[in-house]
Amino acid sequence: MPTESGSCSTARQAKQKRKSHSLSIRRTNSSEQERTGLPREMLEGQDSKLPSSVRNTLLELFGQIEREFENLYIENLELRREIETLNERLAAEGQAIDGAELSKGQLKTKASHSTSQLSQKLKTTYKASTSKIVSSFKTTTSRAACQLVKEYIGHRDGIWDVSVARTQPVVLGTASADHTALLWSIETGRSLAKYTGHVGSVNSIKFHPSEQLALTASGDQTAHVWRYAVQLPTPQPVADTSVCGEDEVDCSDKDEPEADADVPSDCPTVRAPLTSLKSHQGVVIAADWLVGGKQAVTASWDRSANLYDVETSELVHSLTGHDQELTHCCTHPTQRLVVTSSRDTTFRLWDFRDPSIHSVNVFQGHTDTVTSAVFTVGDNVVSGSDDRTVKVWDLKNMRSPIATIRTDSAINRINVCVGQKIIALPHDNRQVRLFDMSGVRLARLPRSSRQGHRRMVCGSAWSEDHPVCNLFTCGFDRQAIGWNINIPALLQDK
Repeated sequence: MPTESGSCSTARQAKQKRKSHSLSIRRTNSSEQERTGLPREMLEGQDSKLPSSVRNTLLELFGQIEREFENLYIENLELRREIETLNERLAAEGQAIDGAELSKGQLKTKASHSTSQLSQKLKTTYKASTSKIVSSFKTTTSRAACQLVKEYIGHRDGIWDVSVARTQPVVLGTASADHTALLWSIETGRSLAKYTGHVGSVNSIKFHPSEQLALTASGDQTAHVWRYAVQLPTPQPVADTSVCGEDEVDCSDKDEPEADADVPSDCPTVRAPLTSLKSHQGVVIAADWLVGGKQAVTASWDRSANLYDVETSELVHSLTGHDQELTHCCTHPTQRLVVTSSRDTTFRLWDFRDPSIHSVNVFQGHTDTVTSAVFTVGDNVVSGSDDRTVKVWDLKNMRSPIATIRTDSAINRINVCVGQKIIALPHDNRQVRLFDMSGVRLARLPRSSRQGHRRMVCGSAWSEDHPVCNLFTCGFDRQAIGWNINIPALLQDK
């Protein structure tokens, strides 16, 4: 077996050095700025209307681009040398076989195969490097357009769901595994009310479309309807906690927010429901109001969904058909339609528009648990799954999705900004990403040592018209976060 030539070893070492460099792009030091091309001093000396911080950021990014292409050029030279060495080695091996030379056709085939492999390798390396360059621009844009505004800290366990009231006063609601639901002032981050009527984990929370009522689903096999009355405090100046350009790092357990940090001792407590919906034989994982607010639908681990009359607590319909536990349910904002998702890799559309016919349609397209399915504008439904994909569906054509988003982590309860058609994707890997309905990625919310979620992100909720925070996320780090998303800037840069 032939030994490795010196030039091959040199090429491999150069390749490893380049790969190590490309995996850890850091900020440019002043001593590294004297390179070929236009010096930094000449660029800074030119008249420019750009702020100095923006100009410095651009110079830093262009420096990264220049270094990446220099590395690609060097590797290209090394690969060419390696191709020549391999061709020479193939020629030498051809002479040794049976004491006769290989035909030119055979030699050309072997050399062509090796060259093709190396060419493909070069293309892959080039694609990976340029993707990093593009990602650096995208990250800068995302950080400028997505600002962390407020953290809502006070639960003693992970938060499963987050929701925003649809009537005045507009408050934030969170449902937690600590058996409670909390209502928050969006502007101040203070807790306004606590619900303690459940004896199990509170898995979801939804607000009534026109009254000060909340609907919560729980692991105690019930869903509760309870009334709240809150007084909004005087807003305080909001400090800008965003840190643009900060390197992202993982946080240890000691960095988690302290429980009860922002829950006042005199916070009003609601201890009993107006109505308790009891018919399930398993955990109630989600609940939502049907249009009009007179009926509610629940989804359970007993593989069924139930439709109730809220005033009488009577069971109107039991929706069966899923093969495994349900994970979520959602109602249409203007029509009597319900979607339920399940661990059986499907979600179902239930139609109650005709009182005499209750039709059901099954959507198949995921390969793992469908964690949520939600309505958007028109006749579209968006579904998210543990198979790391999000699919956009047209209710008029159930055979295949009209768009598919592929990600690197399982997706939890998604939410859609209906007016701007933007999907918020909370992930198991602590990230939150924003996509449009056609599958184009718009942004990733900042996550670093001083901001963002530190554990799995469980849910998201848009509040399109709120002047302070228009997106909320919650996770198993026991906190909810309010974000200000500059939607026009995101859509302009897409």
